[in-house]
Amino acid sequence: MPKETYIPCLLQLFRQYGYDGATLAKISEATGLGKASLYHHFPGGKDEMVEAVLDYLERWLVENILPSLQSEGDAVTKLQRMCDRLNELYEGGKQPCLFAILLLGSARDVFHRKVQELFQGWIDAIASVLIEAGMDKELAKQRAEDAAIAIQGSLILSQGLENSAPFQRVIQQLPKELCRVVPI
Repeated sequence: MPKETYIPCLLQLFRQYGYDGATLAKISEATGLGKASLYHHFPGGKDEMVEAVLDYLERWLVENILPSLQSEGDAVTKLQRMCDRLNELYEGGKQPCLFAILLLGSARDVFHRKVQELFQGWIDAIASVLIEAGMDKELAKQRAEDAAIAIQGSLILSQGLENSAPFQRVIQQLPKELCRVVPI
């Protein structure tokens, strides 16, 4: 089978165990591949596996989030579409964000730049929607960063509480909150 077949399994493993905790033994068991087969598909080892997962998530972002934000409709509608897609990716708040996990431990030095680029692309896309709706550029950037903070924070809280309600609340309220008018 092509190595792309194993990406969803690897995503789940790295979400569950992190970079350091996802040992080759766990990866081998979960994928059903022996170590030799793993190295055949991923000669660069675990680093190459994570890179493949990040590439998959980048494609997902480009195919799902960006079109949601570039679609027809007002800003709230576009942002709600984005939130709906994120709700699917994170299974209603039951799955942690791999980006956050990769910023911890030994993976940070290896994958920081790629995670930073993915976050920045997402933030820029949200800001573009807000600017298009008439918001000041600086405020739009701040609100877009606030969106990432709210989503990421609610994912962490939902994981810690073993309750997806905080994530669900953010997903439901965020589009209108981002577009609210600032009193003068």
